[in-house]
Amino acid sequence: MEQAAARPTHHETAREDRISLFQKLAYSMGAFANTAQSAFTGQMVMILNLGLGINPALVGFIGFLPRIVDAISDPVTGYFSDNLRTPWGRRRPLILFGAITGGILFALMFQLYKGHTETFYFAYFLTFQVLFFLCFTCFSIPWIALGYEMTPDYHERTRLQAASSFAGQLPWFIAPWSWMIMHNPKWFTDGVHGVRVLAIIIGGCLILGGILPAIFNKEFFTELPKPDVSGAWNVTRKFFKGVGTSFQCGPFVKLCVSTLLIFGGFMLASSFTAYIVFFYVFQNSPSVDMAYANGGKLLGWYGSFSALCSLGVISLTAWLSKRLGKRNTFFITIPISIVGYALKWIGYNPNFPYLLMITAPFVTFGLGSLFTLMNSMVADVCDLDELTSGERREGTFSAVYWWMVKLGVALASLIAGFLFNLIGFKESLGLGQSVNTLFWMRICDIGIPIVTSFVAIFVILSFDISENKAYDIRKQVEERRKEDRRKAERRNEERRAEERRRTDRREQ
Repeated sequence: MEQAAARPTHHETAREDRISLFQKLAYSMGAFANTAQSAFTGQMVMILNLGLGINPALVGFIGFLPRIVDAISDPVTGYFSDNLRTPWGRRRPLILFGAITGGILFALMFQLYKGHTETFYFAYFLTFQVLFFLCFTCFSIPWIALGYEMTPDYHERTRLQAASSFAGQLPWFIAPWSWMIMHNPKWFTDGVHGVRVLAIIIGGCLILGGILPAIFNKEFFTELPKPDVSGAWNVTRKFFKGVGTSFQCGPFVKLCVSTLLIFGGFMLASSFTAYIVFFYVFQNSPSVDMAYANGGKLLGWYGSFSALCSLGVISLTAWLSKRLGKRNTFFITIPISIVGYALKWIGYNPNFPYLLMITAPFVTFGLGSLFTLMNSMVADVCDLDELTSGERREGTFSAVYWWMVKLGVALASLIAGFLFNLIGFKESLGLGQSVNTLFWMRICDIGIPIVTSFVAIFVILSFDISENKAYDIRKQVEERRKEDRRKAERRNEERRAEERRRTDRREQ
């Protein structure tokens, strides 16, 4: 186990384990697509409440239900990806299909017009969001699994995930400006018109960024044995056994739980951020439209500055991980993000709106480091799983891990919707929200991620795959692969010898 005060012995990455810059760039474009759908959806979905007047609880349910569908579709897709055998690989055909269909459905999801009932908006958006997640899962799960298997090296995995996280931050430079873009009177008649056009643009970006890994990335495990698909019951049994085995892996469960806590806490808090900016920071605006305009500008600058800070955090995380180990780096970055959340209490200031900017360099240490470290650590867990099970199951692990991420988003959406009603927020009141409502908005935004981050730190305290242990696991796995190949060669030679003896007997 890594000790907090000890520096691990470092291993140098072998030349054959390094991933070329082109391969990293191609893979990272998948991160751009994967992040873009999440970043823009979170910004654009506010139009359901603040543009079309849907109850916040219904908006929360819209965000929750598709993730319940993911509870089935993610593991199924991961299992299917692990066991698919095609001339183009296990992952790439699914990545291509998911990117194209997902991009089209994202564009259709926001094609809403004023004049319909709340029930119509609810049913339409919910239907297309479920379809979108079903199809986009075919991209995201195999793409994530592909990243786990592109290199067997402990440090190169972190560098790949750092490059991926770096590209994944790019949508966040633009996404925070969504509200201002959608409400620009020079471009659109209103926000509902703006969201329709923006959705088409984002859908095109999903397709473009998503197909590049399918076209250009190479798969590492290209000669795996064909899976046993003899009978539907056998396949079903192996599927549930694989998912169950994932949850029996202690280190993996700890990664899932800590990610659920940190990301879920962040997403729940971010549900309140725009509302606090509109209705608290700019509460003295002459009109709600002016509050939206000024608040949209602040959110845009804050989001872009946060994305810029995240790029630095990602680079620093990779540097620290090389020197201190992944687990110890986590113990540095997450506490810094807690400081950032606490600073928001003074950052939300109606007299000095842009004081909020001081929190960004601290808050970004949370998500900026989280997925860089966690995805790299899950890849190490996949090696441990192969050592114990004898199978490569990156697809199953990526599905279960990212379902936990989506569960965090779903719970955040559902809980936020009910909290908005509980604290008394009403869109119809505009800038006349009560003092009590505004106070509890800030408590939720600041307090929830602080609590969840502290719990996550406690969970990771017992994560025990250090650098030395990871290399030892890899050594054992590779030795067993060599032994398995030797056994297979002996069996093939025995089979050929037996065939020659049979041929000789027939000739005699």
